[in-house]
Amino acid sequence: MGRQEADNVWKKNTENIYELFEFMEELGSGAFSEVYMVKERKTGKMFAMKCVKKKQKKDLNLENEITVLRRIKHENVVGMEDFYEGRTHYYLVMQLVSGGELFDRILDRGVYSEKDASCVIQQVLQAVNYLHQNSIVHRDLKPENILYYSQDENSKIMISDFGLSKMVDNDIMSTACGTPGYVAPEVLAQKPYSKAVDCWSIGVITYILLCGYPPFYEESETRLFSKIMKAQYEFDSPFWDEISESAKDFIRNMMQKNPSMRYTPELALRHPWIIGKTARSQDIFYSVSVQIQKNFAKTKWKQAVNAALAINHMKKMQLAHSALVLMQTSIPDIKVTDVSSPEKSRKRLDPDKLGPTASDSNGKANGANHMAPPSSHVEPKSHYNLLKATQSHCVPQHAPTIAEQGKHVYHSEPANLNGCVQTPSDMVMYGKNRNGKTLQTAVCSVM
Repeated sequence: MGRQEADNVWKKNTENIYELFEFMEELGSGAFSEVYMVKERKTGKMFAMKCVKKKQKKDLNLENEITVLRRIKHENVVGMEDFYEGRTHYYLVMQLVSGGELFDRILDRGVYSEKDASCVIQQVLQAVNYLHQNSIVHRDLKPENILYYSQDENSKIMISDFGLSKMVDNDIMSTACGTPGYVAPEVLAQKPYSKAVDCWSIGVITYILLCGYPPFYEESETRLFSKIMKAQYEFDSPFWDEISESAKDFIRNMMQKNPSMRYTPELALRHPWIIGKTARSQDIFYSVSVQIQKNFAKTKWKQAVNAALAINHMKKMQLAHSALVLMQTSIPDIKVTDVSSPEKSRKRLDPDKLGPTASDSNGKANGANHMAPPSSHVEPKSHYNLLKATQSHCVPQHAPTIAEQGKHVYHSEPANLNGCVQTPSDMVMYGKNRNGKTLQTAVCSVM
């Protein structure tokens, strides 16, 4: 399967997509799309196929995504292999990657150092440098969009999710969008911005990779955004005591408030910490992994346990009340299901009969991830909080626990920052690990 540049050759029509691909299993769903793991009948190759239901009006968002994806061909970027148009759907045939997400790999390593973080960021910079040279701005770089190509120990890094990406002619944009917490100050200030916003996001990601928590966290989005716009962050002790000054210097240059003074990807690739001269080999796994688990880890089992605890608590309360009021009152049998698992959707469906589903905008069941501040003798920080607009379509589907009440919930999801809520239709690509377990491997939002 190759990318053809001529429209009449590259864009293919099909009356029956099943004649070309065998649909193995459903991997995810969004408001306007379904994603399947498919096998090309002619070659036996595996892909992830995004099936997008046609709209009555012209879908400019989808056209933008396809335009960007067609232009991309880089070893560190998840690409589109082919595109088909049917009677009721568009079919995007995407590269299938199976190595899992960045944080999951770090937590599984057992050993982790600055050099490891430097190697990851170097590959991210190479991919972003390629994008910028081709007049493409990603606009939603974050750890969830950094994937491993395979389960191999030395697997390369892949950049995914081009739903918010933009082709630029004059290097100036104005649409305020992205994931709060990773967006640059000029975006939040709703000023015209450039490709430099991607470099700010890489600085934030680097910060997180070296300590396990974000540089900006506050109990209200107003104060959070204020800190970001002032570029007000710290290298807290003791978490940064063992991190090299070179790493801190790299972050400072990537997170310059003034975009004209901010490192470009090309300049960043020449920094001593990136080329391996100054990154330390000292193991920082314990401190980083503890913070990642507190702040970012997607603990599906914890969601299920919390739901079970809450349901059991409610059952006990209902039983006690029933004993006092009416002994005959029956307690409904409540089944606890891990709604965040993609296992539930492993069924063969006809993509020509797809419609909106109850899944959230990321093609995953909604789940709340708590953002806890670093725990030490230093002054405690407030919980990291994102836009209420983002939260409005990210209601947890598990019963709230006592711990959840009164706490701010962390949702690392893209949002429109101009004050209006947009529900993206997303592409979720999955792969399999060595044990046959389905892994989320990419999420591509279409705003």
